[in-house]
Amino acid sequence: MALLQISEPGQQLTSTPWKRAAGIDLGTTYSLVATVPQGGEVTVLSDPQGRSLLPSVVQYQTDKTVVGWAARQQAVIDPLNTILSVKRLLGYSQAELQRQRPQRPYLFQENEAGLLSLLTAQGIVLPVQVSAEILKILSQRAEEALAGPLAGVVITVPAYFNDAQRQSTKDAARLAGLPLLRLLNEPTAAALAYGLQRASQGVIAVYDLGGGTFDISLLRLTNGVFEVLATGGDAALGGDDFDHCLASWLAEQIGTPEPRCAMAQRALLDAAVTAKQTLSEQTEVVVRQDRWQGVITRSQFEQLIDPLVQKTLAVSQRALQDAGITQQQIDTVVLVGGSTRIPWVQQAVARFFECQPLATLDPEQVVALGAALYADQLIGNPTCQERLLLDVTPLSLGIETMGGVVQHLIPRNTAIPARVTQQFTTYKTGQRAIKLHVVQGESERVAECRSLAQFTLQGLPLLAAGDARITVTFQIDADGLLRVLAVEPVSGQQAEVQVQPSYGLTEAAIRQMISPPDQEA
Repeated sequence: MALLQISEPGQQLTSTPWKRAAGIDLGTTYSLVATVPQGGEVTVLSDPQGRSLLPSVVQYQTDKTVVGWAARQQAVIDPLNTILSVKRLLGYSQAELQRQRPQRPYLFQENEAGLLSLLTAQGIVLPVQVSAEILKILSQRAEEALAGPLAGVVITVPAYFNDAQRQSTKDAARLAGLPLLRLLNEPTAAALAYGLQRASQGVIAVYDLGGGTFDISLLRLTNGVFEVLATGGDAALGGDDFDHCLASWLAEQIGTPEPRCAMAQRALLDAAVTAKQTLSEQTEVVVRQDRWQGVITRSQFEQLIDPLVQKTLAVSQRALQDAGITQQQIDTVVLVGGSTRIPWVQQAVARFFECQPLATLDPEQVVALGAALYADQLIGNPTCQERLLLDVTPLSLGIETMGGVVQHLIPRNTAIPARVTQQFTTYKTGQRAIKLHVVQGESERVAECRSLAQFTLQGLPLLAAGDARITVTFQIDADGLLRVLAVEPVSGQQAEVQVQPSYGLTEAAIRQMISPPDQEA
């Protein structure tokens, strides 16, 4: 919320100076930045060539780093050093990445701290560093448009991003030197943009299918209050998966297995992407790959991607159940993300929600527009129209108990910020310390959840098993990040952890990485 000035009776208030703020949609395929200029309307900013979309692509050459369109042109020629879809690498370990279906033509490795990294012409780089390069270019674009440095930035993230992915996004903002105000869930940003434009009331479903992630959020809009009722999604499902499905089909038609050569992999994927985009406008397309030429129809493509589209609808059904509502109670459906341009996706969503989706705003721009409006509000600009956002945490948070069982303290779809306290006890007589293991996920088994942090509370009084009382408090902030406090009230012993996910960066690592590299956009 914006800060309000309080004065003594009779004292005249000075006008609040206008501050430069921006909203950034850090996307899998493309990224954008939008602002609210002083006295102007919210707008997405373009580069000197008039392009609002910045490809989320970074190429590492020996002597410089290239970002955006120029980097995208090098993807086939230099696939090992040209990083695409880095958003799908944030917060993952090497083992977790291998479980994802799409194979990527990069040289991966993992260091002793468990940080996934890529080997490039400039040496080892982390996914957060790649993301930071994209953020720097967008920040420069905003500062040039607003004629000065930014005072605050809101960056959007998929609603279903877990703690590690959110922390990685914050780390990338730190590396880019951005004054981050808040992480904002992408569907909430889209609803904010539509709500301000249309003064909407009622229940709105935001179906967000981007290049790398899928989110569904159900919100109630009432008198300027945006209340998230439920959210769901898949952080590893998006247009990239459509591309890989089509690329696999093309490899079968050509009569050869999917190529292992990095350059051939990228060429096949580029052919699939071009075909996918063409089929949104035409009913068939001719594909030429190596010495092979063939035709793929829109109906064939729809059959290939339908299992993935059905997965999004299954997630949407669960979100409806979590919110306790039915399709008939949805007043508006909003389409967000470039993958919603596919006619089959639009038709499937319309059938599922039993209404025609709303797409009056560009689905690739709407998230950035909403983020810019919220940034303008948070920074305290006097002309902004205030809206209250009541968001939720997408995944349950809990603690390990005896037998590897999870005790959930904050269930998914709990409104945030949130604070929950619960008492636990010891299981051995004379136990002087207790180890606390914080996890994230829906399973009742620790092994099936994601480990967030482990810490130890020591100095417990000598008591019989079950007599000690340990008070554990989970506190989750507006960015969806967690702080855990454990206290033994008799001795006053306490231990606290600001959850730093396994694949987040330490303060020392961030300070070491901050340096101004040579860039070219």
